[in-house]
Amino acid sequence: MSGKITKDQNVFKMRLSVDRTFDVVNLVLMIVMLLVFAWPLWFVVIASFSDPGAVYRGEVILFPKGITLESYRAIVKYRQIWIGYRNTIFYTVAGTLINLFITICLAYPLSRRKFMPKKIIMAIALVTMYFGGGLIPSYLVVRGLHMTNTIWAMMIPNALSVYNMLIVRAYFCNSIPVSLEEASTLDGAGPMQYLARVVLPLSKPVLAVIALYYMVGHWNDYYSALIYINDQALRPLQSFMRDLLVNNSVTRVTGGSLSPEEMQAKLYLAQTLKYSSIIVATVPMLVVYPFVQKYFVKGVMVGSIKG
Repeated sequence: MSGKITKDQNVFKMRLSVDRTFDVVNLVLMIVMLLVFAWPLWFVVIASFSDPGAVYRGEVILFPKGITLESYRAIVKYRQIWIGYRNTIFYTVAGTLINLFITICLAYPLSRRKFMPKKIIMAIALVTMYFGGGLIPSYLVVRGLHMTNTIWAMMIPNALSVYNMLIVRAYFCNSIPVSLEEASTLDGAGPMQYLARVVLPLSKPVLAVIALYYMVGHWNDYYSALIYINDQALRPLQSFMRDLLVNNSVTRVTGGSLSPEEMQAKLYLAQTLKYSSIIVATVPMLVVYPFVQKYFVKGVMVGSIKG
């Protein structure tokens, strides 16, 4: 009997040793992955506050050097940034409202059992999810609708995400009890009243998550402007960001007939200006996210797993 107990203890110790080894290896891997993903973000932050010359020479690695706000002062003076901010905020707010409206208008009928053509409409929607017409047909359609160089080109072509619609539909199907619809019908509520007064208030988690998806998509969208927008007054923030990161447009615009020392200073400033502009463009989404985070797990998990 004592021999069996000793054997069991040895097996337990071996398993405990294996578990500890796994935990140590797992912890090391997680730390390495954290450093790999976190360091670039940290570098962007410290580079935006560092001396432009130190950043240009590669002296900024882990901590800022020669802390200065010169790049942020330059951004304040760069008029196009504020034009882009104004346009992007409008595109994000108005575009997200359009997205939510169309998504709900399609997801709600498809979640109703008595809606007869839902299989046909669902099939059509799924086809558009996997197959697209391509860039040239899309451009011809937008141009044919006279939306090029208008605000609508930034919002209407991508007004619906079928993937997001499927998440909302799954939430309507699985998280809204059928008994609520029967009770509201007995109380005299029509389909629109039931949707507005019962379904939507109970669907705040999934709608908040979908709204965040749409907002991030609009906020980061520069490709639509690259194709459809030529008017500088209508370009979003990300288009000007692209000029900063790819073309060094600020240095080109502000360069002019400068001395070699001034040109070198402008070149140094362009390095930190890239990082500070990234911070400026990222902060609004970072501010919005904490307000939606509490809905994130509940909205996505309930809407997708049960569907």
